[in-house]
Amino acid sequence: MLRRIARLTVFLIPLTLSAQWPPYSKGRVDLNGPTPRTPDGKPDLTGIWRNTLPERLGEFGDRVPERDPNAPITGLELFRDVGTGMKDGLPLQPWAAELKKKRMADFSKDNPDAHCLPMGNMQFETHPQPRKMIQTPGLIVILYEGNAGVRQIFTDGRPLPNNDAEPWWYGYSIGKWDGDTLVVETTGFRDEGWLDINGSPLTSAGKMFERFRRVNFGNLEIEVTVDDPKAYTKPWTVTVKQLLTPDSEMIEFICAENEKDVRHMVGK
Repeated sequence: MLRRIARLTVFLIPLTLSAQWPPYSKGRVDLNGPTPRTPDGKPDLTGIWRNTLPERLGEFGDRVPERDPNAPITGLELFRDVGTGMKDGLPLQPWAAELKKKRMADFSKDNPDAHCLPMGNMQFETHPQPRKMIQTPGLIVILYEGNAGVRQIFTDGRPLPNNDAEPWWYGYSIGKWDGDTLVVETTGFRDEGWLDINGSPLTSAGKMFERFRRVNFGNLEIEVTVDDPKAYTKPWTVTVKQLLTPDSEMIEFICAENEKDVRHMVGK
């Protein structure tokens, strides 16, 4: 059993949003309505967003049944393995494939999430817990409920750091608008990153490009491209679909409070 503690630590996470705040929309929100816009006419990405979930959460235990190739890919599936649905899997370099294999053999015990550390942008994008986006002129802030992550996307025209800046868990992000799509470029990641629970790697040579598009009032699509020539033979892209939760708020997530699991984590 102890060998499975690390995996259980990652999977057994609260999936419900806070019910402590009273509803304020009172059913008046049309999730299929038009995309809201800021005073300058840009789509407003502000809101609390959650990923779509599979019908049976239990399918993500130790025994994962073969998925229906015609079914839409959910965020939780990508959270487990970001290569889900790719015909030939992720285009891993040989050393990266071996590293992912080793991480999986160790039951993902070294995943930052299992140690109350930041999960990195891809795991945050696909995490089943919600995130709040706050859009202001010149800056978008994303508050992730999971591990209380905070990310900044600067839209004030500044360039990315080019002075060998200190690597960050979230990297350095700048964004600009391409019509109704927010295009975000992120560099400066820490080495030995994790893109999913199974341990698909991200290195300090990696770049991430995200295209945020609020399809309508209640739906957000994020197209994510990873370009990391050190870990992958070519760039690859996945799409994450998120839903607005207008009558919910995030809960506090204090991962390390009364933590008793790490001491039991062992590998294969």
